[in-house]
Amino acid sequence: MSVASLDCVTHLRYEGRDLYLVGTAHVSQRSVDDVGQVIHALSPDTVCVELDATRHQALVDPRRWRNLDIFTVIRERRMLFLLSSLVLTSYQRRLGEKLGVRPGAEMLAAIEHAAQVGARLELVDRDIRATLQRTWAALSAWDCVQLVGTLIGSLFARAEITEEQVEALKDRDTISELVREFAEVMPRLQRPLIDERDRFLMSAVREAPGQCVVAVVGAGHVEGMVRYLNTPVDRQELSKIPPPSLRRQLVRWLVPALGWFALYLGLRQGLEQLPLLLIGLVVVHVVCVLTPALLVRARPATLLVAPLASLLFAFLPHSDAGRLAAWLEAKQRPPTLEDREALGKVASLREWRENRFTRVLLVGFAVTAGSASAALLGALWLLIVAL
Repeated sequence: MSVASLDCVTHLRYEGRDLYLVGTAHVSQRSVDDVGQVIHALSPDTVCVELDATRHQALVDPRRWRNLDIFTVIRERRMLFLLSSLVLTSYQRRLGEKLGVRPGAEMLAAIEHAAQVGARLELVDRDIRATLQRTWAALSAWDCVQLVGTLIGSLFARAEITEEQVEALKDRDTISELVREFAEVMPRLQRPLIDERDRFLMSAVREAPGQCVVAVVGAGHVEGMVRYLNTPVDRQELSKIPPPSLRRQLVRWLVPALGWFALYLGLRQGLEQLPLLLIGLVVVHVVCVLTPALLVRARPATLLVAPLASLLFAFLPHSDAGRLAAWLEAKQRPPTLEDREALGKVASLREWRENRFTRVLLVGFAVTAGSASAALLGALWLLIVAL
């Protein structure tokens, strides 16, 4: 078979070596077949796959979740990262079930066929944690809430995929398309999620050993990788976690400072203003925090403590009522081994609520988002009363 007959293959020459980029759809049986055909036809020295060590382990070890500790996730402030990853996995899983293909099957095929032809396997994608952290660093706090909220909102979607849509999806890199759609709405996503990864992938592929190299990547990356074929890239620099921006640090201090200032102005007018100030604050925090917490079915003790914690933390920078709510939720109903092993399988909103691990993540996000809104609205309420 000639690989030239496959429209998913892009052949590049770099310093006298042959590089073949195989653009795949992440939930496509055709992509699985194409990967096997290309690797066996070329018998390359090296097969590169669009994976990092973490995702490679996740793909080849279905029991990877069993050692994940929810309290470690909360303590290390990884709830939002893990929540985003699980939501995207859930999206891929539901789509894969419609298409009859396990998400990542084409990468597994590449790994298996590389071993069959004796090719070296190279993991060429950037560490997922670096990608996510650089993405969060590039976004404003409101952008982060919007992004995760949109992803979580996909769990509520009940629309069924028609047979015609299934056929149309079979040869498309739906995940890359989804990322690009997000980038159109939030342009700051373009650099960390698309441009940087295209550069990182191309640099790693062209430095892979061997005269003949096959790289299996999402079809959405191919065009960008070709564009960066001869561009020098410092992959170590692209993997660094940038410190919080000055703007984000100022925002963390601004809302509490605004609340303290407004409270000071109100009290200067006399203690008779104090009941009105406090009642307004309590109402704002109760409504803003309880509404999303009830939606994700937080436990009664969490519902009782979360608004109070939100009210207190509104005046303390770098505090997060969501972490406290998540810890309390996990203490009341600790995730079991069964819950952890099912993390890669949760798909519907009902399953997210029933799984103790994912419910903790949902509660933490819901309270964090509600508390942030309450802090801002509460500060505005104090100013209105004070002035």
